Amino acid sequence: MPHADSSLVPTEIKTKAEFWAHVHSQLALLLEGQKNWVTNLANASSLVYNALSAFPSHFGSDDKAVNWCGFYLDSRLFPRSSDHNTEANRLLLGPFCGKPACQFINVTPGKSRGVVADGFLQAKTLLVPDVDSYPGHIACDGETKSEIVCPLFLGSKPIGILDLDCLALGGFDQEDKEGLEKIAALVVSSCEWE
Repeated sequence: MPHADSSLVPTEIKTKAEFWAHVHSQLALLLEGQKNWVTNLANASSLVYNALSAFPSHFGSDDKAVNWCGFYLDSRLFPRSSDHNTEANRLLLGPFCGKPACQFINVTPGKSRGVVADGFLQAKTLLVPDVDSYPGHIACDGETKSEIVCPLFLGSKPIGILDLDCLALGGFDQEDKEGLEKIAALVVSSCEWE
């Protein structure tokens, strides 16, 4: 785990609601004036990941640590190449912080599996307190115990997922869900997607 930078979370912040409001305001400043989605998602994943490690009362860098924070995006958003899949049946790995991850997630209805695919296809945030109990869970990192996925919406259409993994069982709760949904909305509104 990276060394926590205590300057990311002021000491007066005690609750998760305060934490997520602080991260949201910091991210808004960081994204200001930049519209490139790759750049913005890279900074968003880094800020969230490092801020969580600097918030030891709820996460930190020990057995409660968030060990992965990043994005999966509709493959059609990526630049075209000779091997580019232009079908809307998979999400490609986008900017993230953490260990290497699955390069793509199949989101073909009836053929997909895993938390990321389910969050995308159901177009809703999923809190998974125990990933080993989740049907079809895809284990990129065997140390992960819990997960939260939050859809990115362009209008009413999901275009991707913000995904966080945690080393602790039950690592995320309703306050994290609400905070991350606001982060996801900020990220989407700060970017040009075409």
